[in-house]
Amino acid sequence: MIVKKLSIVVSAFFSMSMFAQEAATTSTVEIKPEVKLSYLDSVKSTFKKEDVATRVDSLWMKELTSLDIYDDLSKDIQTINTDVTVDEELPTELLKQRLTAMNEKSPFEIEYNQGLENIIKSFLKNRKKSFSRLMALSEYYFPIFEDAFAKQNVPLEIKYLAVVESALNPKAVSKMGATGLWQFMYGTGKQYALKIDSYIDERSDPLKATAAASEYMTKMYNIFGDWELVLASYNSGPGNVTKAIRRSGGKTKYWDIRSYLPKETQGYVPAFLATMYLFEYHKEHGINPERAVVKNFETDTINIKKEMTFKQIADLLDMPQSQIQLLNPSYKLNVVPYYQGEQHFLRLPKDKIATFVSNENKIYDYVAYQSQRRTLPTQLAMKVAPRSKPIVKEKLELAKDIQLYKIRKGDNLSTIAAKYDVNVADLKKWNNLKSNAVALGRTLKIKSDVDPIAKNTEEIKTTPVADKNTETAIASADGNEKSNTVNQEYVVAAGDNLGSIAKKFGTTVADLKDLNNLTSNNVGLGKTLIVSKIITIVEGNNVTTAIAVNNSMDPFKKKAASAKMGEDYYVKKGDSLYSISKKYPGITISDIKKWNNIKDGDIKPGMKLKING
Repeated sequence: MIVKKLSIVVSAFFSMSMFAQEAATTSTVEIKPEVKLSYLDSVKSTFKKEDVATRVDSLWMKELTSLDIYDDLSKDIQTINTDVTVDEELPTELLKQRLTAMNEKSPFEIEYNQGLENIIKSFLKNRKKSFSRLMALSEYYFPIFEDAFAKQNVPLEIKYLAVVESALNPKAVSKMGATGLWQFMYGTGKQYALKIDSYIDERSDPLKATAAASEYMTKMYNIFGDWELVLASYNSGPGNVTKAIRRSGGKTKYWDIRSYLPKETQGYVPAFLATMYLFEYHKEHGINPERAVVKNFETDTINIKKEMTFKQIADLLDMPQSQIQLLNPSYKLNVVPYYQGEQHFLRLPKDKIATFVSNENKIYDYVAYQSQRRTLPTQLAMKVAPRSKPIVKEKLELAKDIQLYKIRKGDNLSTIAAKYDVNVADLKKWNNLKSNAVALGRTLKIKSDVDPIAKNTEEIKTTPVADKNTETAIASADGNEKSNTVNQEYVVAAGDNLGSIAKKFGTTVADLKDLNNLTSNNVGLGKTLIVSKIITIVEGNNVTTAIAVNNSMDPFKKKAASAKMGEDYYVKKGDSLYSISKKYPGITISDIKKWNNIKDGDIKPGMKLKING
């Protein structure tokens, strides 16, 4: 009996200790707050996604789309002196053997001469790194060129001409206005039916511009019957080639009439042959091609049925805008337009095409929703205007005491009710709400005489000042709409360069070039540059002014204003570091990795991330 009682007491003791441990464990479990989704996130959460994700290094993308190589090569071709011997280790006899081997399998007459040797050695000495980068780009563009040339029976070696013309940059623009991979002038582009308008410049379209170049080469060969002369005519025009033939006494070989051609054309064909040589013998000279970001066979096109911006596409498909720009260079304003009766195509990586096609209707619904939002600031501005002005009428006529309020990030029914001095129950009744949940971006009808503008006057007056007459506020990415824009300008002084100016105003060289439509890093003394844009925004029913956060603000201040200090973010299914960084303006992937000790970039649903912490 005693033993039985003891066993009962012992078992009860262990039960109590286990319960205490379980309670302690339970008490330490962190309860995850409910995460409010934006309309964009709610759309993307329903997407059917592929298992394979495309990873793109944005810094590498900027490197490939940089115009530095184009500027350097163009300068070399125009200024290079073929008569000056270059000290670079390449035996002349070995070079002659390689040129002979190239000549045997090419329709071009590739012969050794001292001028060609000097250009090859000059490229080897000064442009090894440039050619390493160009070879990575060639993996995407050369298959396009070869396909077009094969259809017109044009020598495939002419693909190397695009390296000489544009350094394989479809956005390259010369001082004379020649544009694209094949550097067509405006008139020549129109002559070959390339479309050029406010939205589109097909001189930058790899497929259409290459087809036009192929047609031009075929016509010139029918005239001259010599491919070197075709290249010379492509550079200086057929008229200059004809004059050189006459001045030489009727000779018809490029090397015989070269001295009678314009100076730039004299170095043009040798630069083409030197480029061909370096591509053919890059391994022998230790030139290692850098990795290709994307290859042509990994991409596909889709017909766009509504006007869309690159930003909308990038947000929906979780990819950098720079990659969309690289694949679709003919769209000048980063917008795919929609003209009645015309087709416009968007080129994307194949896995992104699969996501787009699987969710096409949802994507177009989101674009339509964004178009409606663009009209909202006008409606709100009229609503807060003096009462003597007419109020916008919608489908139903609103009573005089009804006000409209757009749900912003962090709002709930209680805070909105307090702002307008009404009850939560009334809010639900006026808007046919069955629960306390409200969707981000939704507009609520509120029957109240309270003017939230007057109520918040004191708050507006205490907004930080960035200029003598400008009240500033940093706008959240989801809740704000832009209207009037004022540019902040800077006059270039002696000793300035884009790097020092960018550092002075807390921006980047890329942003400065984008704001001022610069194609190179050179800026003239006394030139006026736009260094930031100050924008007027309408948020809810509050009208205020903001500085565009991606241009001139100090990087630290920008991050502090874009995200609350110590804010936590819980990873949802489908999230990536890129998509999370897009939710917080001014926050980069590197910041998130640093704050959370993430090394490989892998994140899992439910994982807690510190933002700006």
